[in-house]
Amino acid sequence: MAKPHKNKNRAPLKPLNVPTLALSTLGLGFLRPAPGTWGSLPPVVIVFACMLAGASTQQVAVVLIILLIASSAVNVAFGRYAETRFALPDGTPQKDAPEVVIDETAGQSLALLAIPIEAALLLENGWVSPDVPHILTHPEVFLAMAFILFRALDTLKPWPARALEKLPHGWGVLLDDLAAGAYAGIAHGLIYFIATR
Repeated sequence: MAKPHKNKNRAPLKPLNVPTLALSTLGLGFLRPAPGTWGSLPPVVIVFACMLAGASTQQVAVVLIILLIASSAVNVAFGRYAETRFALPDGTPQKDAPEVVIDETAGQSLALLAIPIEAALLLENGWVSPDVPHILTHPEVFLAMAFILFRALDTLKPWPARALEKLPHGWGVLLDDLAAGAYAGIAHGLIYFIATR
Protein backbone atom coordinates (compact mmCIF):
# COMPACT_ATOMS: atom_id res chain seq x y z
CA MET A 1 0.00 0.00 0.00
CA ALA A 2 1.30 3.47 -0.93
CA LYS A 3 2.32 5.79 1.89
CA PRO A 4 0.23 8.93 2.38
CA HIS A 5 1.73 12.14 1.01
CA LYS A 6 3.44 14.30 3.65
CA ASN A 7 0.73 16.89 3.01
CA LYS A 8 -2.43 15.24 4.37
CA ASN A 9 -4.55 16.96 1.73
CA ARG A 10 -2.72 15.23 -1.12
CA ALA A 11 -3.11 11.69 -2.33
CA PRO A 12 -0.01 9.63 -3.12
CA LEU A 13 1.09 9.62 -6.75
CA LYS A 14 1.35 5.83 -6.82
CA PRO A 15 -0.17 3.64 -8.10
CA LEU A 16 0.17 5.60 -11.32
CA ASN A 17 -2.17 3.36 -13.30
CA VAL A 18 -4.52 4.09 -16.21
CA PRO A 19 -7.50 5.13 -14.03
CA THR A 20 -5.28 7.46 -11.98
CA LEU A 21 -3.83 9.08 -15.10
CA ALA A 22 -7.28 9.42 -16.64
CA LEU A 23 -8.94 10.86 -13.52
CA SER A 24 -6.08 13.32 -12.96
CA THR A 25 -6.01 14.36 -16.65
CA LEU A 26 -2.62 12.80 -17.29
CA GLY A 27 -1.30 13.77 -13.86
CA LEU A 28 -2.28 17.47 -13.95
CA GLY A 29 -4.46 16.96 -10.88
CA PHE A 30 -1.33 16.39 -8.81
CA LEU A 31 0.02 19.87 -9.64
CA ARG A 32 -0.33 22.69 -7.15
CA PRO A 33 -1.66 25.27 -6.62
CA ALA A 34 -5.20 25.11 -8.03
CA PRO A 35 -5.36 21.59 -9.54
CA GLY A 36 -8.77 22.35 -11.06
CA THR A 37 -7.23 25.16 -13.07
CA TRP A 38 -4.54 22.80 -14.38
CA GLY A 39 -7.24 20.29 -15.31
CA SER A 40 -9.10 22.97 -17.27
CA LEU A 41 -6.09 23.85 -19.44
CA PRO A 42 -5.89 20.90 -21.90
CA PRO A 43 -9.09 21.80 -23.83
CA VAL A 44 -7.89 25.40 -24.12
CA VAL A 45 -4.48 24.33 -25.43
CA ILE A 46 -6.07 21.84 -27.87
CA VAL A 47 -8.49 24.43 -29.28
CA PHE A 48 -5.74 27.01 -29.63
CA ALA A 49 -3.59 24.45 -31.50
CA CYS A 50 -6.56 23.67 -33.78
CA MET A 51 -7.04 27.38 -34.50
CA LEU A 52 -3.34 27.85 -35.27
CA ALA A 53 -3.51 24.85 -37.60
CA GLY A 54 -6.35 26.51 -39.50
CA ALA A 55 -9.08 24.08 -38.43
CA SER A 56 -12.62 25.00 -39.41
CA THR A 57 -15.29 25.78 -36.82
CA GLN A 58 -16.84 22.37 -37.52
CA GLN A 59 -13.53 20.59 -36.92
CA VAL A 60 -12.99 22.45 -33.63
CA ALA A 61 -16.52 21.53 -32.56
CA VAL A 62 -15.93 17.84 -33.34
CA VAL A 63 -12.66 17.83 -31.35
CA LEU A 64 -14.41 19.44 -28.36
CA ILE A 65 -17.35 17.02 -28.51
CA ILE A 66 -14.97 14.04 -28.55
CA LEU A 67 -13.02 15.49 -25.62
CA LEU A 68 -16.25 16.21 -23.73
CA ILE A 69 -17.62 12.69 -24.23
CA ALA A 70 -14.31 10.98 -23.40
CA SER A 71 -13.66 12.98 -20.23
CA SER A 72 -17.27 12.58 -19.07
CA ALA A 73 -17.12 8.82 -19.64
CA VAL A 74 -13.88 8.54 -17.62
CA ASN A 75 -15.44 10.51 -14.78
CA VAL A 76 -18.49 8.25 -14.56
CA ALA A 77 -16.69 4.96 -15.24
CA PHE A 78 -14.04 5.50 -12.56
CA GLY A 79 -16.18 7.46 -10.08
CA ARG A 80 -16.33 4.73 -7.45
CA TYR A 81 -12.66 3.89 -7.90
CA ALA A 82 -11.70 7.56 -7.43
CA GLU A 83 -13.36 7.69 -4.01
CA THR A 84 -11.08 4.99 -2.60
CA ARG A 85 -7.99 5.70 -4.74
CA PHE A 86 -7.89 9.29 -3.48
CA ALA A 87 -9.14 8.55 0.04
CA LEU A 88 -7.86 10.59 2.99
CA PRO A 89 -4.93 9.10 4.93
CA ASP A 90 -7.36 7.77 7.55
CA GLY A 91 -9.17 5.81 4.82
CA THR A 92 -12.17 8.13 4.51
CA PRO A 93 -13.33 8.08 0.85
CA GLN A 94 -13.29 11.39 -1.01
CA LYS A 95 -16.07 11.86 -3.52
CA ASP A 96 -14.40 14.81 -5.27
CA ALA A 97 -10.70 14.73 -4.41
CA PRO A 98 -8.54 17.66 -5.58
CA GLU A 99 -6.49 15.28 -7.75
CA VAL A 100 -9.58 14.32 -9.78
CA VAL A 101 -9.69 17.04 -12.44
CA ILE A 102 -11.15 15.17 -15.41
CA ASP A 103 -14.47 16.81 -14.50
CA GLU A 104 -12.87 20.22 -15.05
CA THR A 105 -11.58 18.99 -18.42
CA ALA A 106 -15.15 18.02 -19.35
CA GLY A 107 -16.68 21.26 -18.10
CA GLN A 108 -14.11 23.41 -19.87
CA SER A 109 -14.69 21.46 -23.10
CA LEU A 110 -18.40 22.25 -22.86
CA ALA A 111 -17.70 25.93 -22.17
CA LEU A 112 -15.38 26.11 -25.17
CA LEU A 113 -18.08 24.77 -27.49
CA ALA A 114 -19.38 28.34 -27.44
CA ILE A 115 -16.41 29.34 -29.60
CA PRO A 116 -17.15 27.37 -32.78
CA ILE A 117 -20.87 28.04 -32.34
CA GLU A 118 -20.31 31.79 -32.00
CA ALA A 119 -17.83 31.82 -34.85
CA ALA A 120 -20.32 30.03 -37.07
CA LEU A 121 -23.34 32.12 -36.11
CA LEU A 122 -21.82 35.53 -35.59
CA LEU A 123 -18.98 35.64 -38.09
CA GLU A 124 -19.79 33.26 -40.91
CA ASN A 125 -23.46 34.28 -41.10
CA GLY A 126 -22.62 37.96 -41.18
CA TRP A 127 -23.95 39.03 -37.77
CA VAL A 128 -20.56 40.61 -37.24
CA SER A 129 -18.50 41.73 -40.19
CA PRO A 130 -15.23 39.77 -40.40
CA ASP A 131 -13.78 42.84 -42.16
CA VAL A 132 -13.99 44.88 -38.95
CA PRO A 133 -11.48 43.51 -36.44
CA HIS A 134 -12.77 43.32 -32.89
CA ILE A 135 -10.77 42.39 -29.83
CA LEU A 136 -13.18 39.52 -29.08
CA THR A 137 -12.55 37.93 -32.46
CA HIS A 138 -8.92 37.17 -31.52
CA PRO A 139 -8.45 33.48 -30.66
CA GLU A 140 -6.45 34.26 -27.51
CA VAL A 141 -9.22 36.52 -26.19
CA PHE A 142 -11.93 33.98 -27.14
CA LEU A 143 -10.09 31.30 -25.19
CA ALA A 144 -9.07 33.41 -22.21
CA MET A 145 -12.63 34.63 -21.75
CA ALA A 146 -14.08 31.09 -21.88
CA PHE A 147 -11.39 29.85 -19.49
CA ILE A 148 -11.94 32.62 -16.92
CA LEU A 149 -15.74 32.34 -17.09
CA PHE A 150 -15.62 28.58 -16.54
CA ARG A 151 -13.19 28.77 -13.63
CA ALA A 152 -15.26 31.51 -11.96
CA LEU A 153 -18.56 29.68 -12.40
CA ASP A 154 -17.05 26.35 -11.36
CA THR A 155 -15.96 28.01 -8.12
CA LEU A 156 -19.26 29.85 -7.53
CA LYS A 157 -21.38 26.82 -8.49
CA PRO A 158 -24.63 28.62 -9.42
CA TRP A 159 -27.89 26.65 -9.36
CA PRO A 160 -28.24 23.76 -10.13
CA ALA A 161 -24.50 22.99 -9.89
CA ARG A 162 -24.40 22.68 -6.09
CA ALA A 163 -27.46 20.42 -6.09
CA LEU A 164 -26.03 18.24 -8.87
CA GLU A 165 -22.82 17.88 -6.86
CA LYS A 166 -24.77 15.79 -4.34
CA LEU A 167 -25.50 13.02 -6.86
CA PRO A 168 -23.62 9.78 -6.17
CA HIS A 169 -20.10 8.91 -7.26
CA GLY A 170 -18.78 10.21 -10.57
CA TRP A 171 -22.14 11.65 -11.62
CA GLY A 172 -22.12 14.31 -8.92
CA VAL A 173 -18.47 15.15 -9.58
CA LEU A 174 -19.14 15.53 -13.31
CA LEU A 175 -22.53 17.20 -13.56
CA ASP A 176 -21.76 20.24 -11.42
CA ASP A 177 -18.84 21.02 -13.75
CA LEU A 178 -21.00 20.50 -16.83
CA ALA A 179 -23.53 22.95 -15.36
CA ALA A 180 -20.73 25.49 -14.85
CA GLY A 181 -19.50 24.80 -18.39
CA ALA A 182 -22.98 25.38 -19.83
CA TYR A 183 -23.33 28.66 -17.93
CA ALA A 184 -19.87 29.75 -19.04
CA GLY A 185 -20.67 28.98 -22.68
CA ILE A 186 -23.93 30.94 -22.52
CA ALA A 187 -22.26 33.88 -20.76
CA HIS A 188 -19.45 33.81 -23.33
CA GLY A 189 -21.97 33.97 -26.17
CA LEU A 190 -23.93 36.83 -24.60
CA ILE A 191 -20.79 38.88 -23.93
CA TYR A 192 -19.55 38.25 -27.45
CA PHE A 193 -22.89 39.13 -29.05
CA ILE A 194 -23.43 42.31 -27.01
CA ALA A 195 -19.84 43.55 -27.40
CA THR A 196 -19.62 42.99 -31.15
CA ARG A 197 -22.97 44.44 -32.19
